[in-house]
Amino acid sequence: MLKNFINGSSKQSIKMVSLAKYFRKPGLSESQLEAANLKILSVVSENVLSSLSTEICFYIQADSQKLSEEEESILMWLLSVPFEEHNLSSASLLQEDSNSLLIEIGPRLNFSTALSTNSVAICHSFGFTDIRRIEVSTRYLLIFKEGSKPSKEEENAIVASLHDRMTCCRYKTPLTTFDLNVNPEPVYEVNLMGEGRKALEKANKDLGLAFDAWDLDYYTKLFQEKIKRNPTSVECFDLAQSNSEHSRHWFFKGRLVVDGKEWPQSLFSMIMGTQSSTNNNNVIKFNDNSSAIQGFPVRPLIADNPAGPGKLSKDPENIRHIIFTAETHNFPTGVAPFPGATTGTGGRIRDVQATGRGAHVVIGTAGYCFGSLNVPGYNLPWEDPELEYPSNFARPVEVAVEASNGASDYGNKFGEPVLSGFARSCGLVTPSGERREYIKPIMFSGGLGMMDARHVEKDKPEKSMEILKVGGPVYRIGLGGGAASSVQVQGDNQAELDFSAVQRGDAEMEQKMNRVIRACVEMGEANPIRSIHDQGAGGNGNVLKELAEPAGAIIRADAFQLGDPTISVMDLWGAEYQENDACLVRAADLPRLKAIGERERCPVCHVGTITGSGKIELEDFEGSESGDASRKPVDLNLEYVLGSMPRKEFQLTRTKPDLRPLVLPKDLTVQEALSRVLRLPSVASKRYLTNKVDRSVTGLVAQQQCVGPLHTPLADVAVAALSHFDTVGSATAIGEQPIKGLLDPAAGARLSVAESLTNLMFAYITDLKDVKCSGNWMWAAKLEGEGAALLDACVAMCEFMQGVGVGVDGGKDSLSMAARVSGEVVKAPGTLVISSYVGCPDIRLTVTPDLKCPDGKGALLYLPMCGSGSNSKNFWRLGGSALAQCFKQLGNEVPDVNPQTVAHTFRAVQALIKDSKIASGHDVSDGGLVTCLLEMAFAGNCGLIVDIPSSENEKTLNVLFAEEVGAVIEVKQSDLDYVSDLLKQKAVPYYILGKSVAHNSNPSQISISINGAMVLESSMTELRDMWEETSFILERRQASLQCVHQEQIGLKHRLAPPYKWAFDPDEKFNIPRSLAEAPKIAIVREEGSNGDREMAAAFTLAGFEAWDVNMVDLMERKVSLSAFRGVAFVGGFSYADVCGSAKGWAATAKFNSVVQSEFLAFWSRPDTFSFGACNGCQLMALLGWVAPDLSGKECSQGLLLDHNISGRYESRFSTVQVASSPAIMFKGMEGTTFGMWVSHGEGRMSFKTPDILHQVKSSNLVAINFVDDHGASTETYPMNPNGSPYGIAGVCSPDGRHLALMPHPERCFMTWQCPWVPEVYGQRGAHKQFSPWIRLFQNAYSWCCQ
Repeated sequence: MLKNFINGSSKQSIKMVSLAKYFRKPGLSESQLEAANLKILSVVSENVLSSLSTEICFYIQADSQKLSEEEESILMWLLSVPFEEHNLSSASLLQEDSNSLLIEIGPRLNFSTALSTNSVAICHSFGFTDIRRIEVSTRYLLIFKEGSKPSKEEENAIVASLHDRMTCCRYKTPLTTFDLNVNPEPVYEVNLMGEGRKALEKANKDLGLAFDAWDLDYYTKLFQEKIKRNPTSVECFDLAQSNSEHSRHWFFKGRLVVDGKEWPQSLFSMIMGTQSSTNNNNVIKFNDNSSAIQGFPVRPLIADNPAGPGKLSKDPENIRHIIFTAETHNFPTGVAPFPGATTGTGGRIRDVQATGRGAHVVIGTAGYCFGSLNVPGYNLPWEDPELEYPSNFARPVEVAVEASNGASDYGNKFGEPVLSGFARSCGLVTPSGERREYIKPIMFSGGLGMMDARHVEKDKPEKSMEILKVGGPVYRIGLGGGAASSVQVQGDNQAELDFSAVQRGDAEMEQKMNRVIRACVEMGEANPIRSIHDQGAGGNGNVLKELAEPAGAIIRADAFQLGDPTISVMDLWGAEYQENDACLVRAADLPRLKAIGERERCPVCHVGTITGSGKIELEDFEGSESGDASRKPVDLNLEYVLGSMPRKEFQLTRTKPDLRPLVLPKDLTVQEALSRVLRLPSVASKRYLTNKVDRSVTGLVAQQQCVGPLHTPLADVAVAALSHFDTVGSATAIGEQPIKGLLDPAAGARLSVAESLTNLMFAYITDLKDVKCSGNWMWAAKLEGEGAALLDACVAMCEFMQGVGVGVDGGKDSLSMAARVSGEVVKAPGTLVISSYVGCPDIRLTVTPDLKCPDGKGALLYLPMCGSGSNSKNFWRLGGSALAQCFKQLGNEVPDVNPQTVAHTFRAVQALIKDSKIASGHDVSDGGLVTCLLEMAFAGNCGLIVDIPSSENEKTLNVLFAEEVGAVIEVKQSDLDYVSDLLKQKAVPYYILGKSVAHNSNPSQISISINGAMVLESSMTELRDMWEETSFILERRQASLQCVHQEQIGLKHRLAPPYKWAFDPDEKFNIPRSLAEAPKIAIVREEGSNGDREMAAAFTLAGFEAWDVNMVDLMERKVSLSAFRGVAFVGGFSYADVCGSAKGWAATAKFNSVVQSEFLAFWSRPDTFSFGACNGCQLMALLGWVAPDLSGKECSQGLLLDHNISGRYESRFSTVQVASSPAIMFKGMEGTTFGMWVSHGEGRMSFKTPDILHQVKSSNLVAINFVDDHGASTETYPMNPNGSPYGIAGVCSPDGRHLALMPHPERCFMTWQCPWVPEVYGQRGAHKQFSPWIRLFQNAYSWCCQ
């Protein structure tokens, strides 16, 4: 029995009141406290604030009236921090006095948080099924100097600074109940038959439907003349969501009349026309949740028994097609950046998994557009801090940090790596006095997936097919999001309706749902899913109609799982609660799908049946008090709702922008210009985005954002494999040039396509004509001049694509990109984001920007694409450039591009990549040619000497900063003649510019000349510091100031990782003797684990028979660990780490009697071994399998994996060195020094006592250490990413059988999985198949053979 440590209580039973409360201090980590303190000091002077203390309060709702002492002890173990049990109490630990101010901030109570869902799930896993809800608040105690307490106004300002009002609120007094006394709203009739259009106008206002005049006329006529009855309030709400601009894309499909003349084609038909000039490789286009192109035959690792524990085997060659989709989540992100971005990411993930009859999620991309940062204390001279921002939108700097935090957090917990993206800031006033700014921001989310070729076509609904909802329960959230996002100018709708549209992300639930879908699709021909659609805009009303069309269905409200008993039928039908898909199955397959759901702890609800009536009918809750009991809340013919409707007509007018020539200071030097341009967010380092997002999970990542020896965030393209055992895959790249579109929308569109292609160009692909694109349009299209500008952009995009030979196969639009600021409408720049994607026949051939051939061993070639032919004229136009923006201008001459030159150059570069003739390559984009060259040097950690040829009368700043489309490639000097000849043959213009210079030569000097005249001579590190500065400023808002400072200062002194190894990873590994049967290893996962397949792949490759085993299998005795020689505890976020990393997983292992005995029996057998990575390492520490406390009668926990010293999640490819230890998996590897992926938020080794740390070190139980560039163990950030003492990164048991590592060797055992390898490995690791880490898994196999 665990000791009861609440206030030393020894009561045999403790009564559970309506809400039990437990307090734990501190409430914030050091870095969080630091951030909170800065926020408070932005309101009051530091001279009046004496101290800030915090605690958190757990509010617990349970059905039972009392807990036994043992039960409470278990609960206290779960809620407390290991080794700090004394900091948990049933009474507040904060002491108030007359000079103090207590502020309690907690979640709004209109729905359970994801934290509550996961906390309750943990309790249920070990039998505490009476626990219903657990919410957590943060309590701040501010102590002021005598007589200096803040005024009421200051108090309110402090409260506002400490929370996001859209998701949290202040609790003036501690909670006594979660009950809000909400009564479900009854369904009512809208009296159209009696009052006509006026009745609908009233409903439009009351329900926030966002109907325009056309809608009001159309639906009044529909009900009066065709349906001949009054609509219900639910039906009106349904029509508003299902037929909103957001859902129906009226503008893109409508009739456009420009200056009185109708355009002959709709935007949509023009876009579809781009397909005519491309290869016919689409298997899905314009008609599913995602698009897809032909893929490759591969051998993926799949489960033999997806519905239970079983072997994971290589599927004999199975064709996997390549999927892409992209969407934006702008309005929710604008009002609540973190949750808005989480649900945007979640919605796009569901678009991938709901393609065809179910598909696999692979990788994500992300982009953000926001207004001027205006970071306090960081003056960017082109920003105007006096400009006003609306109170109902988050400030741009909050969007930049918190939206990216939300998207990163969701992907990290789900297990989807984010591999590419963009960030752009714009806030300027045009010459005509018009303010253009991303007040309403853009949160862009894209993703690559893959699907079994047998599952491309969805089955049509047939009578008696059953309708299932898979995923989380119904909450009253995201209500009216589709209509809210369609409001023409944000700020015109009521603020309270904005609150209703805020959403709730639960990555854990989405991951469980994804496992259900994956289990189904891995059944191949037996896949029980006949059709699947994701739930998004419009909620159940939209997704269930899509699923049932045209056959019709009956839906039963009582069959849904409710997260809130007060849900009304309108809430159920219209709320956009997340993490939910709808599926069609045959009745015979219902038990199988429900069994899979139970195994994955994912709700599967049978909510309806296909009727064949052609109608969508919704049955109300039993016992509902909604008026006429015989009247269904929804009873509509699908033809009326989803069928062909009249096209809307849009009257557009062209407006000519007021353009003025760019005027720069006469004495402006290149160095001064760079000091601005390199700090502009679109140009500057994106380190603040990349190091907090998982870039390795799945083990399928071949190219992520960071390149070169120091992992600089500069990659042009994202590349992923389709299986762990093949080298074919997919690539995607992004292009967007909205600032240039302000001068000329057509040129902006062409440049966006060109940028995407020149980024994609550096992956080796099947063929240029195989490239397909997703086009995402973010525009204030219905405001004056903007619709015509969008039309011009669309026409130009289509013509350019047809000239190059690529086409669009999908996309989305968001046409309300404007916000009201004190009566002024502020439009965002019209933005087109082009995401290109294509198949890769060899993922190992990707070219990265980091320079690799210093000291005269290589040559730099510039490939311009603004003209045509080998002797074409070069243009150096500065309109819309970063330089112009940094001087608060646009200019009047915009760059442009030639489609034929792009196509010729693309094909030439591909030929050179195939022949391994390009060492490095990078596109010219934001910041111009000089930025391109500098970035290549930054990434290569070296200098360069170049001389740019140009016409004599060309201005220096134009040549350097013009953002004309082009690329720079580095080739070996020995290949220069070959490369030059090929470029000439293909009529590709090029110029030889110079060479790179090694880092240790003339301290990385940058020397740039034009026509022989020196224009820039500077230190590379000085310029790189400028480029990194804005990123580090933003880092300070999300990480420990000390860590940020340490990384920023240390960067200029970095060299290269000191990799070394004493064996050949590719040589055949000798084993003592062969086995008749492969040893079995259980790949053990818990709810929320996400690293199981890469772990299984590594062990499979070493010869093991890997089994998929989840904790439910063990709890229900479906499998026993007695059958296995090894267990691998995988990485991820078990239960989203809500009670601490792996705490929920450990709770099941410790307090579920079946699992407890299984684990103990396995651990006690001398012929077994265990391995834990990341979350698995955290579990092994909690269980005392490594570094235990042996001071008591029983072996107990002696090691905690605490929060990283930076205070945030860290994604790094950190250098580790194998120590001399008894670890069986590291046998013969002592001294091996190589990179290993790190992806964790809680990885700092914290020992219960100094004696335990000493024992671990003196007994040589440290298995690996983080080391610096000199190969020495380090505590310096970020070489040591979590702050563990002595650089400890992994520990083992005294007998070496049990090994726990925080880094992930299972994600980098193949060379192509490593983001950088030394030259001895060959270009992109061409000389080696495996990294040294394959030996870990081979050693485990060898040990089993002894």
